[in-house]
Amino acid sequence: MKTTETSIVDAGSPAVIFDLDGTLVDSERNYLEADRIFLARYSVAWTDEQWRQFVGIGSRSMLHWMKKETGTDISIDSLLEEKNQAYLQIARRNTRVFPEMVELVRSLKTAGFALAIATGSSPEVLREVLELTRIGDLFDVVVSAEEVAAGKPAPDVFLEAARRLGVAAELCTVVEDSQYGVEAAAAAGMNCVAVPTVLSDPLAQSILKAGLVFPGGMSEFDPDLTFRWIVDRNALLVRG
Repeated sequence: MKTTETSIVDAGSPAVIFDLDGTLVDSERNYLEADRIFLARYSVAWTDEQWRQFVGIGSRSMLHWMKKETGTDISIDSLLEEKNQAYLQIARRNTRVFPEMVELVRSLKTAGFALAIATGSSPEVLREVLELTRIGDLFDVVVSAEEVAAGKPAPDVFLEAARRLGVAAELCTVVEDSQYGVEAAAAAGMNCVAVPTVLSDPLAQSILKAGLVFPGGMSEFDPDLTFRWIVDRNALLVRG
């Protein structure tokens, strides 16, 4: 990707906010495996179809469902800690970033965009995954949905990322892999690029509402096209 002939020249520089799991990091199948292990301890089966329903919506929603299924009186916080540990055991040996996404991140950074991560992952998981992948230093702000009132599809985590960056919502673009993330971006009044993890046929209607969609997911993702689309949408591209 070439960005040496372009620059962002506006005092209110725009921002791009990335989801983490399934977007920057190839981790959704790790979560599927970890959740199967975790739920088996409570005699709960975990199918691919159930996994698809919860992709991108955050762990607490799944845990509320699990409590109803089992009738356990264990607190959500305790269950979340157990679930996170099951995930990290797998993540420590099998976590990789999507190189195409890192290419996009580096190009946006060179062009002067403010960059953030806004994720449903717990802060503990977020910190360790960023250490494992060594991408944390590329971002100006990192926000977990555990730090806001409501997770996706509510807009809270994206709005908090924009607030910490000091960038207006309308100058933010979100990069997401889930229908709930796309819905959250729309609710926040932000542009959105969708690179879906769940490749249903047809795709969820909310995915198709993103401004730029790669229907085949990461296998079709084009970082150069995405970079140009984001820059053009912000109308801040100046050719040198």
